[in-house]
Amino acid sequence: MQEEIVGKIPRLIDEVEKVIFGKRESIRLTIAALLAGGHVLFEDVPGVGKTMMIKTLAKAISGTFSRIQFTPDLLPSDITGVTIFNSQTNQFEFRQGPIFTTILLADEINRTTPRSQAALLEAMSERAVTIDNHTHLLSSHFFVLATQNPIEFEGTYPLPEAQLDRFLFRLSIGYPSFDDELNLMLNSQQEEAQINQVITSEEVEELKNFVAQVYVDKQVAKYGLKLITASRNHPEIVLGISPRGSAAFIQGARAYALTQGRTYVTPEDLQNILPATFGHRLRLKGGYHDEKQLKLVMEQLIEEVAVPVRQVRK
Repeated sequence: MQEEIVGKIPRLIDEVEKVIFGKRESIRLTIAALLAGGHVLFEDVPGVGKTMMIKTLAKAISGTFSRIQFTPDLLPSDITGVTIFNSQTNQFEFRQGPIFTTILLADEINRTTPRSQAALLEAMSERAVTIDNHTHLLSSHFFVLATQNPIEFEGTYPLPEAQLDRFLFRLSIGYPSFDDELNLMLNSQQEEAQINQVITSEEVEELKNFVAQVYVDKQVAKYGLKLITASRNHPEIVLGISPRGSAAFIQGARAYALTQGRTYVTPEDLQNILPATFGHRLRLKGGYHDEKQLKLVMEQLIEEVAVPVRQVRK
């Protein structure tokens, strides 16, 4: 039964790829984050298909979808909900906010104040929100996909390190290739593509449980920890990967391996997800943020740390 469900993951990727051409690896990483129980931060320019991909994923896993447009005047209660007094029943009633969903698109998350950004922290960590001393549980599949524009910084509030660390991956879809964009231009019905349910919520739960069973050889785990330690000791990095980040690194690799149809993690899996896992957690010395330099530093980490040669269990 597990093999049958795992076999549906490529079909799920195919279903999402109906509406966003040529971005299979980004789709794979997004699905891996879902199965790992993490969240994703998309740092990309507008118009590359982030919202369309997220909506399609929600349909394909039979989940609910909510979108919050983050603005400077957004209040925490606009996200979580509010308790109001019902004069007819003489009782206070809680009215759920858009956070009570399966997949939440937090659009332009860095355009709201830190107070409203913080309203997501408990939800992302605990899958629950506390309002008026009452804890309200969210869906066990609660999945935040946040976006921010890496070019336009005027009027923005940079996410604090603690919140960035809650995102399993930071991804960039990027512009399509010439042929894919040509296909997009000629396919005017792309947004109307028929999206089918591929996986049920129960099967998503089974896959999440199966992720914990994906085998990680001790030598592969040591390799991952050496990459993390190297990030803490690199001369150009002032803030390396935290212990929470190291746990996310292994959990993400397990889920990524499963999306590849494997039940064991390879060093290549760790290398493939390293940019998505490390990119938003590392801080370069000097207080500046240079994506090109950051990419170079991450490539150095992979080049300098020796890959284990012992064969992992198959």
